[in-house]
Amino acid sequence: MITATFERAAETAHPSQQRNRTAVRIWLLVVVVFVFAIVVVGGATRLTESGLSITEWKPIHGVVPPLSADEWAEEFALYKQIPQYQQINKGMSLSEFKTIYWWEWAHRFLARTIGVVFAIPFLFFWATGRLEPFLKPRLTGILALGALQGGVGWWMVASGLVNRTDVSQYRLATHLIIASFILAACLWVAEGLKSRARPPAPTRGSLPVGLGILALVFLQIYLGGLVAGLNAGLIYNTWPLMDGALIPADLFAMTPAWRSLFEDHLTVQFVHRMTAYLLFAVTLVHALAAQSIAPGTTHSRTAWALFATVLAQAMIGIVTLILVVPISWGLLHQFGGVFVLAVAIVHVRGLKGEYPKAAFASPANAPA
Repeated sequence: MITATFERAAETAHPSQQRNRTAVRIWLLVVVVFVFAIVVVGGATRLTESGLSITEWKPIHGVVPPLSADEWAEEFALYKQIPQYQQINKGMSLSEFKTIYWWEWAHRFLARTIGVVFAIPFLFFWATGRLEPFLKPRLTGILALGALQGGVGWWMVASGLVNRTDVSQYRLATHLIIASFILAACLWVAEGLKSRARPPAPTRGSLPVGLGILALVFLQIYLGGLVAGLNAGLIYNTWPLMDGALIPADLFAMTPAWRSLFEDHLTVQFVHRMTAYLLFAVTLVHALAAQSIAPGTTHSRTAWALFATVLAQAMIGIVTLILVVPISWGLLHQFGGVFVLAVAIVHVRGLKGEYPKAAFASPANAPA
């Protein structure tokens, strides 16, 4: 019955609907590009230890950087009051401070830019009737995630202003995973607005398996955030052995043991490695199964594309580790993580049904 309704809807769909959907899709893909950029800039901010250089949260006034010698002196004086300067960077010159300041300012400026790039077109599309009913809650949810991310960003920075010389790894990983959710949500909705027909999933288990892989990618990104937050990539820089063994002897050494999953350098890096191996194996088996069950289909091709990106990311991760995380390789690895996520989204979204084809179709019938 629903299939017949969609077929009739497709026959009577107004041409303006597809134009609107194309415009919305292009806008969301632009947002995705901006999120990729901020993830990379955020990684540079972390690798250069720049994240604490701006010690105040000024959502509006903070758009304008220091413009005079007095304003630079004021910002530097504020930085000198926090533990990172007093314990690590004491004696830093103003020129050196400006370098780390510009990284953090660029990160915050890009975050504000993304807010504008998302909010203004969103309001325009809504006000001019270009958004179908089923899109409104989805896009409103993404906007809410963006607002939450702004608060989480400051919550993260605040953790390093008192009693610490860096930010909390818990908060950094949370900040990274929310950025990943925003990217995934934008890409998921954008992929759903493609005009071409979607073949059904090869088997009833294809979608659950794809969603499981997607969950594993999110977990690996979160673990990567913990590794970055602890600077765990700067130690145990051998592969495939770690601390001289395939399975190090001192895992889960903290009390209680669960804390080691979040706070112990050895355990956190080991779990990150093991999850990478698991993701590699699962995506390989999934690609082989897709090739066997549905050869020559989009599902099979995107399954192999997903495995290829996981393989490339694993190789980049190994090189990054062995070289002790140089900035260029560290940023490439961070970019690779969200690129794997993007490919996983494209692959899994292809297994879902289409959005309603008619402008009058009920949003209740719209798949996710």
